[in-house]
Amino acid sequence: MTLSPSAQLQLTEAGELRHFLTIDGLPKPLLERIIDTANSFVVVGNQEVKKVPLLRGKTVVNLFFENSTRTRSTFELAAKRLSADVLNLDINTSATSKGESLLDTLRNLHAMHSDMFVVRHKQSGAPHFIAEQVTPDVAIINAGDGRHAHPTQAMLDMLTIHRHKGAFDQLKVAIVGDILHSRVARDQIHALTTLGCQDIRLVGPNTLLPPHVSSLGVTTHSNLDRALQDVDIIIMLRLQTERMDSAFLPSADEYYQAYGLTRQRLLKAKPDAIVMHPGPINRGIEIESEVADGKQSLILNQVGYGIAIRMAVMSMSMSGQMQQRQNSEGKQ
Repeated sequence: MTLSPSAQLQLTEAGELRHFLTIDGLPKPLLERIIDTANSFVVVGNQEVKKVPLLRGKTVVNLFFENSTRTRSTFELAAKRLSADVLNLDINTSATSKGESLLDTLRNLHAMHSDMFVVRHKQSGAPHFIAEQVTPDVAIINAGDGRHAHPTQAMLDMLTIHRHKGAFDQLKVAIVGDILHSRVARDQIHALTTLGCQDIRLVGPNTLLPPHVSSLGVTTHSNLDRALQDVDIIIMLRLQTERMDSAFLPSADEYYQAYGLTRQRLLKAKPDAIVMHPGPINRGIEIESEVADGKQSLILNQVGYGIAIRMAVMSMSMSGQMQQRQNSEGKQ
């Protein structure tokens, strides 16, 4: 099988995970292995001692050029549960705000023998650039870049679905909201299709649906009530107000009337349908509080599963990176 350039960058010669930048192009067995590995880590959070020694002696640097307390805290907790040393770089007070370039900052961190960078950046492609041009022997994990990708969020969603619904091939999934600006939605679509889901419905106003998205094997819908008929999974997305202007939406109230998930609308889905949201939630805009806090909601479960997925990705990437380094040294 010929891998895409993106997949080649992320994988070792043996097909193991080396960086985790996007789900696009990654093979199904690898995604299944990430889910299986994360499943083994879910129980760690329930233990009295919530640590395993897989990254003992390794240094993980959280490079967040864009604020996200929730994502950064779960990455930090995941790294610490793997017994790694963690450095959170405050970009606002770092040398990058004093005239030092990003490359200089990364090279200095590399010189400190860092082993992994967890990168969140407002520019699409920044983690790819770092992995390809700057630090090829440091594992790079994408914690969200621009409107491009957010692979660990998508994989924690896949873990949630797998643990509560099992196999993907018979599921009907509705992804509702701001598809156009969502980096999460793109990786969700790639993950779902790769894992075998054949009925993926993207729902939102036409202004928030990307052009040509049907080429990804999904259907688009502008009517939420019709799109929710008989679905198994409802994934609500946050309105990315920081990435849009007023031309995309008339008002938040009108959006809620047309696309907010209410108790009445939830009845159109299957009785055992589950509700998910990557967070943070805008209550009364994307979802009714009674639904967000209801028995079909797995929104809080997703938070816990996120730690397990990030533990899986970090441990697998570090293992793959070490394997790649050993192979390179053996050839010299």
